Amino acid sequence: MGSRHFPARTVLFEKESNGVTYRVPALLYLPCVAKLLAFDMRVLETATLQHHRSMNPCPLYDEFTGTLFLFFITVLGRTPEAYQIVTGQNVTRLCCVTSADQGLSWSTATDLTQQVIGGAIKDWATFALGPGHGIQLRSGRLLVPAYSYHIDCKECFGQLCKTTPHSFAFYSDDHGQGWRFGEFIPNLQTGECQLVSVDEEDGSNVLYCNARSPLGFRVQALSTDDGAVFHGGQLVQRLVEPPHGCHGSVIGFPAPFIYVPPQPPGLQAPTWVLYSHPTSSMSRVNMGVHLSTFPRDVESWTEPWVIYEGPSAYSDLAYMELPYNEASISGGPAIAFACLYENGTQSPYEQISFSMFTLHDVVIIIYVPFFNCFFLMILFKPLPLSQRPLRNRCAGFGWDRVNFLHNSW
Repeated sequence: MGSRHFPARTVLFEKESNGVTYRVPALLYLPCVAKLLAFDMRVLETATLQHHRSMNPCPLYDEFTGTLFLFFITVLGRTPEAYQIVTGQNVTRLCCVTSADQGLSWSTATDLTQQVIGGAIKDWATFALGPGHGIQLRSGRLLVPAYSYHIDCKECFGQLCKTTPHSFAFYSDDHGQGWRFGEFIPNLQTGECQLVSVDEEDGSNVLYCNARSPLGFRVQALSTDDGAVFHGGQLVQRLVEPPHGCHGSVIGFPAPFIYVPPQPPGLQAPTWVLYSHPTSSMSRVNMGVHLSTFPRDVESWTEPWVIYEGPSAYSDLAYMELPYNEASISGGPAIAFACLYENGTQSPYEQISFSMFTLHDVVIIIYVPFFNCFFLMILFKPLPLSQRPLRNRCAGFGWDRVNFLHNSW
């Protein structure tokens, strides 16, 4: 299961002696100030509603206005999600706090439930966000990943008969002044999820959703209208789920290529995607990172790089372009990734830990073993068409027009 090299790990939150546990981490990188923000709902005092408990943080930064949003849900008292699913009695609220100073101070909480969900709430047994980071598209659209247990059959002999979980997205096209929600992923059962805006080689763009599922494998779905409607989900059998599933994180980044003139018209650097999740199909253990170089293909995912051995559960990833490296070939930014994840020795919920690793780590530890000996051939000489690896979804560029930025990692 990949390399036994583990990135350095720092414990940010730890279970207290009185039993208080810190859970459901969220991570967000602010490029404008080169700052990483780590969130746990027990820490932020203003993110509360009276008589409710706050859950599922989803941070989101608007690069156009400089506004930092933290979306979350609140649940009345100690009402568990399972009770809402069985009874259809939804006691969950959609809430948000904002910051204008990169997280130094925060507004009081705003309950957006009626404004955003409105009457549709009667058909949702419950709902939740992410958890983990939201994203902003080039158009300025803000997207918050979410899921709902839709009530398919309201009553059966006086009791709620059936609910089905579906992932979807909340979105705003006016910098957070107003919000709407898109359509559910229509076919497969999907729950906690995250989103990536994926650029493809031909100049097109799709919104990619990777979702938790009780079906034994992750589910992915694509949207061609920026999250208003998702096409049918697909099982990703290279990404296993433990029993009942577990939250996972996805983050996109430009493929590490430069174009050597002459450039064919209409081509752009495609988006690669990293995914973090426990790697066992039996239990929540061994936090791993997978790579996809062509995320719309369910078979494109690599084997995992295990970054923590032992009990582990929820995680959130961040992509960072660090200060420019003058020694690199392109003078471009150095690329790094961060992962915030639940872990422990006896239980996954003893600590929340933080690890960083570089693009160099991803390429050498994940990409090279997956594509095997083709890597060196790609670096140093063009490959004849007949010798190009069939599974390498970047083959459309032609290796004579692509080089790795191997000295700038």
